[in-house]
Amino acid sequence: MATGAVPASFTGLKTRDHRGLGLAKVSEFVKVSDLQRVRFRRTKIAVIRNSTNPGSETVELEPASEGSPLLVPRQKYCESIHKTIRRKTRTVMVGNVALGSEHPIRIQTMTTTDTKDVAATVEQVMRIADQGADIVRITVQGRKEADACFDIKNTLVQKNYNIPLVADIHFAPPVAMRVAECFDKIRVNPGNFADRRAQFEQLEYTDDDYQKELEHIEKVFSPLVEKCKEYGRAMRIGTNHGSLSDRIMSYYGDSPRGMVESAFEYARICRKLDFHNFVFSMKASNPVIMVQAYRLLVAEMNVLGWDYPLHLGVTEAGEGEDGRMKSAIGIGTLLMDGLGDTIRVSLTEAPEEEIDPCRRLANLGMRGAELQKGVAPFEEKHRRYFDFQRRSGQLPVQKEGEEVDYRGVLHRDGSVLMSVSLDQLKAPEQLYKALAAKLIVGMPFKDLATVDSILVRELPPQDDKNARLALKRLIDISMGVITPLSEQLTKRLPNALALVTLKELLSGAHKLLPEGSRLAVSVRGDEPYEELEILKSTDATMILHYIPYSEEKTSRVHAARRLFEYLDKNSLNFPVIHHIEFPKQVHRDDLVIGAGTNAGALLVDGLGDGILLEAPGQDFEFLRNTSFNLLQGCRMRNTKTEYVSCPSCGRTLFDLQEISAEIREKTSHLPGVSIAIMGCIVNGPGEMADADFGYVGGAPGKIDLYVGKTVVKRAIAMEQATDALIDLIKEHGRWVDPPTEE
Repeated sequence: MATGAVPASFTGLKTRDHRGLGLAKVSEFVKVSDLQRVRFRRTKIAVIRNSTNPGSETVELEPASEGSPLLVPRQKYCESIHKTIRRKTRTVMVGNVALGSEHPIRIQTMTTTDTKDVAATVEQVMRIADQGADIVRITVQGRKEADACFDIKNTLVQKNYNIPLVADIHFAPPVAMRVAECFDKIRVNPGNFADRRAQFEQLEYTDDDYQKELEHIEKVFSPLVEKCKEYGRAMRIGTNHGSLSDRIMSYYGDSPRGMVESAFEYARICRKLDFHNFVFSMKASNPVIMVQAYRLLVAEMNVLGWDYPLHLGVTEAGEGEDGRMKSAIGIGTLLMDGLGDTIRVSLTEAPEEEIDPCRRLANLGMRGAELQKGVAPFEEKHRRYFDFQRRSGQLPVQKEGEEVDYRGVLHRDGSVLMSVSLDQLKAPEQLYKALAAKLIVGMPFKDLATVDSILVRELPPQDDKNARLALKRLIDISMGVITPLSEQLTKRLPNALALVTLKELLSGAHKLLPEGSRLAVSVRGDEPYEELEILKSTDATMILHYIPYSEEKTSRVHAARRLFEYLDKNSLNFPVIHHIEFPKQVHRDDLVIGAGTNAGALLVDGLGDGILLEAPGQDFEFLRNTSFNLLQGCRMRNTKTEYVSCPSCGRTLFDLQEISAEIREKTSHLPGVSIAIMGCIVNGPGEMADADFGYVGGAPGKIDLYVGKTVVKRAIAMEQATDALIDLIKEHGRWVDPPTEE
């Protein structure tokens, strides 16, 4: 029988072996014994009972995934796995705005002006409020900025603007104390409020040393908590993946578990002082990490009976469609599970530009919860909530006697499929270019970011030799051509894949095709299990998961999870493509946010092998780029340079939008390379955990360059900094010259 000490939060314990637990040193230790391992379904579960108080709470832990050393609470992280139900929370008041499950999802942004410039900051806050934001955050890095906050607040009140203001605090407890007297909410970063900036050192603590660190945090943080209680202020305990302390990383790693425990250290102090007017956030620039951290946070809160609201955001998301896509993947995924009470879409654009996509995301989440979009209840055993492990469908293999190579119709890192019309087939060379194929003497060849397969809903007539030749040439380069069964039966295109519905399979209509014909099967995911049984005897090259956009109450996310559960339960490893159709004249932001939410919510769990977006009337190149952006945002297929770009704030030391555009223009052709563009280093070099190279404001007019988390060149004049960054990329062998037009 194992005996040991575990933290009261039971945050992600690691197993050393099958006999006991490897325990982390954290505050609020409780003595436990009677650690049992019992079988639950196919998984061994650790049941922990408190030996000092046998009647107290029992917590069951299980591996995050098969074979994982990370134990997580067995309790689910959301209200329902089969439909969208908002998580029940307490109400937190931020000035006159209420946050929580009984209220609308609030939208917010952050100013980019110098906080000491009162007039400019007031004007920007007014523009933001006029755009419909509920809350505005302002950076407050020093005493002068804190003093300016009083004038900002008073001026806004005089102009009849009562929008709540949030002070963004890093490294400066005295500043937080000062600004708490005038602003409505204080955001503290647990990674640097009381701890020094991380040096990425592995530290060794005795129990006494660790306890002293926690006592230091309590000593520094408690006065602010008491001040917020006195003035009726709110607080956000906002963990950032890039700025965890060395102490936290030494025990929990640079991980979602570390993010949660970092926040809980501060939350326990708030609770000890009977202060509950606070919210949590778990931000990261990687949407996959961000989603895992929030899920683990909620699972832990469920164990403890906590009901604090959530502020959602993907930090350093970037600009344009890239930034909107990353935010949709992270925020949208959580909204579909009913998580989130206020959101910010962080873009490298003017803060007013964040409001519209933020509102679209909030409306999507509110609508899903209002309709309780979902499917009939089902049991879920295979999806991994807390650690990413991709379910890879079986890629096509070549069969004896086949005339063409089908192995390229899907890509191992994630596939992009597109719908092609008869009109496009009238201009083959333009079509090849639109599919991002290389052209050599007018003939297409696949390239790094070429579309993998196309859906042709209507085949050209048999006598349209040119159009059919264009399709043949695409088939010859291993691009899949998929066409409905009715088209393939009446206007057969040799070596095309026939798209069949489940009903057509059940009727046997596909048997009219020539023997050996390849099939793609369109499945909704919410069909009766008796109908899905036909898949067990079907030799399908791929499945297209499709729910018509007109079906408002059916959630494609939950229908897909049900489908994947069925496939995994029956050991069916078909590749699954997320086929999403949008109405005519859909707004571009709605398309990006809808795709990021509805497909991203599955891809972040490793569920899915590609994407097919259909939007009548939308620009073909835009759809293709959106599809590849979605795969890259979900950490699947890299086809271009990845940027980690902060949204700017009052700390920013250069024109972030201008410099970001300049760097992108010169480096966007480097797939597999990740570049961080940061206005300052307030969140620490850990903010660039995903980046190979960093371009960071070090002082006014001066830039520091990083390789990973290490600064390698300091104080470079801004005029030479972009060229110096390119030279650095070349020095590390990651540069290639931009491709020239053939």
